[in-house]
Amino acid sequence: MGTGGAASQRAQDARRQERLLREQWQAARRQALRRDAVGEGEQRVLAQLLVLTARGWRLLVDRQWSGTRTADADMLLVGPGGVFVIGVTAGGEPGDVHAAGMLAATKAAESAVASLGMSPVAVQPLMVFAGRRLDANLGRIRLLGEHEIGPVLISQRHRLRAESIRAIADHLERVFPAYAGSAIDQQMTSPAHEGHRQSSSDGLFDLEGLRDAVLKGAMRAPIEQWMTFLHPDQVALVRRNWSGPARISGPAGTGKTVVALHRAAHLARRTTGRILYVTFANNLPRVQSTFLKAMAPAVADRVDFRSLHSWAQDFLQERGVPVRLHGDKAETAFSLAWKHVGRGSRLAELDPAPTYWREEIDYVIKGRGLTRFEQYATVPRRRRRAGLHRTHRQAVWELYETYESLRGERGVHDFNDILSLALAEATRRRERPPYSAVIVDEVQDLTLVGVRLLHALVGDEPNGLLLVGDGQQTVYPGGFRLTDAGIDIRGDRGQVLRTNYRNSRQILDAALTVVADDTFEDLDGMRTPGRRDVDLTYHDGDVVRVTRPTVEAHDRELLDALRSLPDGALADTALLCPSMRAITHYQRLLTQAGISVCQLEHYDGHAVDLVKLGSYRRAKGLEFKNVFLPQHDTVFASGTAGGTATPETAREREELLRSMLFVAMTRARDLLWLGGVTG
Repeated sequence: MGTGGAASQRAQDARRQERLLREQWQAARRQALRRDAVGEGEQRVLAQLLVLTARGWRLLVDRQWSGTRTADADMLLVGPGGVFVIGVTAGGEPGDVHAAGMLAATKAAESAVASLGMSPVAVQPLMVFAGRRLDANLGRIRLLGEHEIGPVLISQRHRLRAESIRAIADHLERVFPAYAGSAIDQQMTSPAHEGHRQSSSDGLFDLEGLRDAVLKGAMRAPIEQWMTFLHPDQVALVRRNWSGPARISGPAGTGKTVVALHRAAHLARRTTGRILYVTFANNLPRVQSTFLKAMAPAVADRVDFRSLHSWAQDFLQERGVPVRLHGDKAETAFSLAWKHVGRGSRLAELDPAPTYWREEIDYVIKGRGLTRFEQYATVPRRRRRAGLHRTHRQAVWELYETYESLRGERGVHDFNDILSLALAEATRRRERPPYSAVIVDEVQDLTLVGVRLLHALVGDEPNGLLLVGDGQQTVYPGGFRLTDAGIDIRGDRGQVLRTNYRNSRQILDAALTVVADDTFEDLDGMRTPGRRDVDLTYHDGDVVRVTRPTVEAHDRELLDALRSLPDGALADTALLCPSMRAITHYQRLLTQAGISVCQLEHYDGHAVDLVKLGSYRRAKGLEFKNVFLPQHDTVFASGTAGGTATPETAREREELLRSMLFVAMTRARDLLWLGGVTG
């Protein structure tokens, strides 16, 4: 169809939509006029809501708010955008809203739908002012004028399908029965024979705004169902009052991040302060911020999504503490330190690769905030396999001191210094906490100093600190226990999720095979087997294994598999690699094949019809329908390079590599493609 034909079709669609809305409005207006007990303004608002019922929404009026005496709301509306608790007033002012009654009704509705597995973020309180134009917020309550209510509701992102709307509305009808004689007939017919054509400017409602909202809403893709629905046990975690720091753990795919996002929205609605949602990776905060804006747009601006180091740098700048972060110069300082005192020491007998000893400094010494050799001499080196005698530790400490001296001469900081400086500043000046709550995702990736810093921001305040993560998905060396950070998770403040909502049995079994023999120590100090028991809810998924004798043949199979995906599937497809070299190779291969790519480090959570390309580590915290792991078998070949490492250090490297591969494999929901090369 040409440009003119497409424009003509759009104009016809708009006219048809407008005609339908006029007919629905006329039928709704007649229904509202039968409500003699309400004024004309309330009738106009009711008519707009009845228009929505002609489009699949369900309206429940004059409900008995069972179980609470303080609830005060006029209607419940259930539709694609969720559940809305609505109050209507004529001639009032925004300051006259009975907020306590509206919030009590909202809380009652949240409790009612929680048994269906519905998240509280999908229940929203609205106060509508007849005869006014208004769009504002009073805390959690959104204030709307009668002209705004229709367009706002229709333009809501779609959370619920038709069958869900029916089930939820039926449930709410049972929980909150109507008063006798208050029901209204929502079975409207379109008066096609109606001769009167009402003007869009007759004051009844903004027909043009409503029509535009309908057209825009029709073009939006519905958000993922998991953003609204949680298991009832997860809903309870979202809404729970914790008496102090809390932790949520569980195997891959059990919805830890989803629960954390819902928790952020829940706290933002119920506190006046800001919420800090922090993780280690730089790319995750952008994605998580996008998800929260889709889930709970009314409170999304109250949650700060940050990577830990980025937040710490800004915190130090605000406090006037000078920071001179320079990774390259710090790396040069370590290389010189290794050359001067490391290469010829006893350390090379255990592992000649300087990387292992740089990690020892980063994760054991500086990562734990050790400043004296006596501390390092006796500290448990959690998740480090090489056994170090005192002479070895003395050699490590000499390497550390030489590195620190050379770094200081260059006048630069490394990433560990940023966290140590921020911790010292937060401890030195205990001002009013800048945040009401701190949520830490992928906590197992942080160092001990990083966790201490975040704990210092909120202390042991109720609902202050929530730690989310899984020790099996650790992709960095070293470790610690929460007790080392002074964090005591008592009783039910430590919760474990055990139901996998993402992976099929085939995909999960393939991933668990990789780590089945690797026990791991979680932050609570418990040794846990690699193959953990988990319940599954998702059953459709495939594992495709392709092995070819050459890279060229392997890559042809990969391109064929990508091209065979359905239209639009690339928007939910990731191609993950173990190294930057592999990423560069597949960036070039896909581009030359005409397959568009989005680097994971630039991905922000919005749906784009591009293959997401990145490293195994960059994929942490994300999920995709289709995951391709080309040449995944080479990850272990690269990990054993160097050859002269002791069995202990080699084993440690291989365990981390298996953990990274496990993380990459468990990102897949529908398809896991595993490529290998035999030659």
